[in-house]
Amino acid sequence: MNFVDNKYLLFFTGDRNRTAETNPTMMSEATLTIEEGKKILQQEVNALKAMSNRLDENFAKAVELMLKSKSKIIISGMGKSGIIGQKIAATLSSTGTTAVFMHPAEAAHGDLGVVCRGDTVICLSKSGMTEELNFIIPALRERDATIIAFTGNSRSYLGMNADVVLDVGVDQEACPYDLAPTTSTTAMLAMGDALAICVMKKKNFTDLEFALTHPKGSLGKQLTMKVSDVMATGESLPIVSEDATLSDLILEMTSKRYGVCGVVDSAGRLTGIFTDGDLRRLVQTGESFLDKKASDVMTPNPKTVSADLMAKECLELLETHRITQLLVCDTDKHPAGIVHIHDLVSLGL
Repeated sequence: MNFVDNKYLLFFTGDRNRTAETNPTMMSEATLTIEEGKKILQQEVNALKAMSNRLDENFAKAVELMLKSKSKIIISGMGKSGIIGQKIAATLSSTGTTAVFMHPAEAAHGDLGVVCRGDTVICLSKSGMTEELNFIIPALRERDATIIAFTGNSRSYLGMNADVVLDVGVDQEACPYDLAPTTSTTAMLAMGDALAICVMKKKNFTDLEFALTHPKGSLGKQLTMKVSDVMATGESLPIVSEDATLSDLILEMTSKRYGVCGVVDSAGRLTGIFTDGDLRRLVQTGESFLDKKASDVMTPNPKTVSADLMAKECLELLETHRITQLLVCDTDKHPAGIVHIHDLVSLGL
């Protein structure tokens, strides 16, 4: 054994990490995979940086053409480019610009009917020579459609027949054979995002408008859902009159399972509230209280909310005052419902 050999010397001195560094074959499969993943991601990052540096007045022109589109934006592409096109159409639609995806092969068999005069069509093709896409370009021209091309070849048939060409070319795909669309589709997706957000900003599209197109999302619920949408009403509402006995009040509070009961006057206006906490405090006094009336034990002038209050604001109010429920009243103090913190939290507000 040659103890002068560097790797054995390192081993016997206990520095195993440096042994791996000096002998790459000793690197684990996981480490090699991670390094390969980093290399691929960096390759795509570099492609996006290069595309960003090439961005010119054509991008600004494309944004203006999209803003002037009379009806809608249509996205079209084959294969992987088509899948990216579907995502771009979805992004545009959710950010204030009506957009649809049109499969070029289906377009040649009748789906061209979706194209109206004055529409803007964004065509995605890395080579600019996609047969199915180029086949429908004359028909698009017949309909006075504006064509924006995403391609890496401005001298292609698509590039030569487009009103605007956005360069999404890449030096090489992440695929080791430079075949599978990877880096090129990342570039197309990023360009679509850039267009969509620029158009969104030009339109002054607000977060409230965004919420209206995402009613089931967290933001949509926060910005559109009101107390009236979540409150319990009718028979679920725990209410007794001022002259009700405490026994009746406890029965009402217990049966409705909210841990609270509203007290109303002869005109049906809310004058007070009684909670399970109030009941515990009465029990702790050791005094007889079952013969008392609701008006004797209620807390007057309780906090209430209106049905028009945003549900998010109601939740903040409950958290601020450390309470679990609030009665909902109209402008004349007539109880209209009750809202519980659990109902609001369960909605993801």
